[in-house]
Amino acid sequence: MILDLSDDTVLHELWTVQRLAYAVEAELIGFDGIPPLHESLEELRKCGETFLGLYDEEGLVGAVSYQLDGSTVDICRLVVHPRAHRRGIASKLLDALPEGPQIVSTGSKNEPALRLYRKRGFVDTAEQEIAPGVSITHLSKP
Repeated sequence: MILDLSDDTVLHELWTVQRLAYAVEAELIGFDGIPPLHESLEELRKCGETFLGLYDEEGLVGAVSYQLDGSTVDICRLVVHPRAHRRGIASKLLDALPEGPQIVSTGSKNEPALRLYRKRGFVDTAEQEIAPGVSITHLSKP
């Protein structure tokens, strides 16, 4: 379902799940400078991305955001509430994205995310150092 970030309740739910999910990634990669981890509610609201979300009995459990660059789906964020890890939420969210080539980036030390993307047919295209000792891996899928 598309998340309406003009709804303050939805925005706050997304912001909370995002902060929890990126805190896990920050721990995995040893770097807490991940921009969405420090984003304000208003910055999130105005980011210009389309968000799809999944809910369970406790509320928002995960979300994926993207932007279209021609026919290419640029996956900007993929967040899953830590209470719902290993339940297939990320795969369901990726399945809901529009058809077409896809690109994504994640922390090079974020093995769970890299495994997920590679299992889904993504291939590494580049690695980029963003801070001393911290790199992100760029991946694409035709």
